[in-house]
Amino acid sequence: MSSLILRTATRLLKPLMLFFSVFVLLRGHNEPGGGFAGGLMAAAAFALYTITFDVPSARSALRIDPHNLVGAGLLLAAISGGISLLQGRPFLTGQWIALPVPGVGEVALGTVLLFDTGVYMVVLGVTLLIIWSLAEE
Repeated sequence: MSSLILRTATRLLKPLMLFFSVFVLLRGHNEPGGGFAGGLMAAAAFALYTITFDVPSARSALRIDPHNLVGAGLLLAAISGGISLLQGRPFLTGQWIALPVPGVGEVALGTVLLFDTGVYMVVLGVTLLIIWSLAEE
């Protein structure tokens, strides 16, 4: 049985850890970080939630099956590589487009972000599968 302090801290820390993991994901294609580091940070948030509460509570907090998360992440990473093939370039060559955003200017979006998001999802899903299978034993 966990303490009230740990339960309260976990409820406050989990959203902050998830937000920071998305920040690390989004800055990863220009600086250190990316899908792997962000996925591990998100998994750490759910691991803390699992330690504080239990596996069924953590599964319901995730709201998606980790197997589906892994599959969707692999598909997203493959699609990001296939986009460059459609343009006659080698697999996983980064493709960039500039989108005008009112009030901000142009924002460059690329297939690198799609690939990193796929890696994020795969790392989160696989890590949670490992943690939850160990916690259930």
